[in-house]
Amino acid sequence: MATSYGQFCPLAKAMEILDERWTILIVRELLLGSTRFNELRRGVPRMSPALLSKRLQSLERNGIVDHVDGGYRLTACGRDLHTAVMSLGVWGLRWVEDFGDEDLDPHLLMWDIRRTIPVAAWPAGRTCVALEFTDLARAGRWWLVVADGSVDTCDHDPGYEVAATVRSSLRTMTRVWRGDVSWDRAVRAEQVQVEAPRDVRAEVPVWLGRSMLADALAAQEGARVSAG
Repeated sequence: MATSYGQFCPLAKAMEILDERWTILIVRELLLGSTRFNELRRGVPRMSPALLSKRLQSLERNGIVDHVDGGYRLTACGRDLHTAVMSLGVWGLRWVEDFGDEDLDPHLLMWDIRRTIPVAAWPAGRTCVALEFTDLARAGRWWLVVADGSVDTCDHDPGYEVAATVRSSLRTMTRVWRGDVSWDRAVRAEQVQVEAPRDVRAEVPVWLGRSMLADALAAQEGARVSAG
């Protein structure tokens, strides 16, 4: 646990548990459905395994996480952090406008896309979409395969027929997925190219979706407009 603030304020007491570096991001990963240690590592790839283990132990001691059957699950206490974590993410999307090249990571982006894909919007059977990050010499080609309600992400050609190929820089695709720029705007500006038959090309933005935070921010802004 972090050093005590020496205050009875509930916010201060909560932050004594949550304000250690990486802790809130681990909670984010658990809220997004990761349960295994290696799954959690994929969501925080720059965190050392030793530190991840230490933070998980702290969360377990504080009743936020249960460690059962080789996996990690949020308790009722941990799940109750959902609103707070979403609110922090939406605040960051609204007010922290930029991110540096050091924040870009194709592996993390593809991991995030994989677990938020609206599978129900994809065609029945197996569908493969290729993504090419035109500014990367390494880790620049990826394939998303959706079949029978499951999603796989490949950094090597799985050998399936490709329904569509999406090309952009890593920064552009990250901004599109975050919701900083819309698919339509990026395509019109030729920052994103979608190579596919016309009917498929129109569906690709729906298939890939965008982050939950982008949807949450749009919902908030829509509510504000409606309220006048």
